[in-house]
Amino acid sequence: MKADLTTSIKNKSNILIVDDHPFIIEGYKNAITRYDPNKHEFFISQAKDCKSAYEIITDPESPVFDIAFLDISMPAYDEKEIFSGEDLAKLILEHMPNCKIILLTMYTELLKIKTIIRTINPNGLIIKNDLTFDELLFAFDKVIKNEKYYSQSVVKMLHQSPANSIEIDEFDKQILFHLSKGTLTEDIPHYIPISLIAIERRKTNMKELLKIKSGSDEELVKEAKSKGLF
Repeated sequence: MKADLTTSIKNKSNILIVDDHPFIIEGYKNAITRYDPNKHEFFISQAKDCKSAYEIITDPESPVFDIAFLDISMPAYDEKEIFSGEDLAKLILEHMPNCKIILLTMYTELLKIKTIIRTINPNGLIIKNDLTFDELLFAFDKVIKNEKYYSQSVVKMLHQSPANSIEIDEFDKQILFHLSKGTLTEDIPHYIPISLIAIERRKTNMKELLKIKSGSDEELVKEAKSKGLF
């Protein structure tokens, strides 16, 4: 009898799913609940946007999540400066550092993918175009076994030539951030400890790097955001 009781004990895991499409959430739940049901039991929480996810993550009554599925693009929570699944991932890791993060995205640009990996280092990264029921189960299996999983398109992009990658440093990111908030270039030295000349030079370098034709700051910010540079 004791042996039977031991083998019947299930591993219990708390899962968070955040996506702004209800039918996608239901698909994830359907796949997760079918994963080895004799050995695992899952308690699933869900959110539809950055605001509702923020409230769940920061609620002291919420469970500590073991795995979080996060769509990267969804309605922002401007008040708390949570603009994407990437920001939610950072928030989760602040509150629950042992939570495994699986990010899902429609982005297919190498730079964006490399930026996500560099800044979040997710346990799973899936391009939605790669996603099938079996693919989701396979990814979940890898992550729950403490292995990393990148979908086929991610792996393919990472094998592209390093010459295609664009790297900028923290000062560049801060310049882009302040420009995006409408700060005048001549005022940025009040926020960043480098000279106005250095800031202008960095802007010029970034425009050349991103092949900005108009040369305007607005275009620089737009292009940098599209490539996930800040």
